Amino acid sequence: MSNLIETITMYRPIGKKEWQLVQDSDCTKWPPRLPEQPIFYPVTNEKYAREITCKWNIPDDGVGYVCRFAVTKSFAERYKIEQVGADYHTEWWIPAEDVDNLNENIVGKIELVGEYH
Repeated sequence: MSNLIETITMYRPIGKKEWQLVQDSDCTKWPPRLPEQPIFYPVTNEKYAREITCKWNIPDDGVGYVCRFAVTKSFAERYKIEQVGADYHTEWWIPAEDVDNLNENIVGKIELVGEYH
């Protein structure tokens, strides 16, 4: 019998401030959403995350980051994957009030997989 936890990999494009908050948590959790951020949008693939950070974070901050993290499959399956453009423009729409629960379901650390200028 295996004790392995089934996980789903998610990606998140972020700017300087959010990356600093993730680092402050020892790369174990996402910060709470701001009032103007009612949804947390992790994406399903690195290509889309890189595209978002290059279009949004670099113009705003001069730098953008792409993070990868794993969450329990049972948590991820609560949310439908939404396609918002091209076939690879896919993301989860997780309500801000569920971010604490998301954080409890992260397996391992939030990893930095790309830095773009």
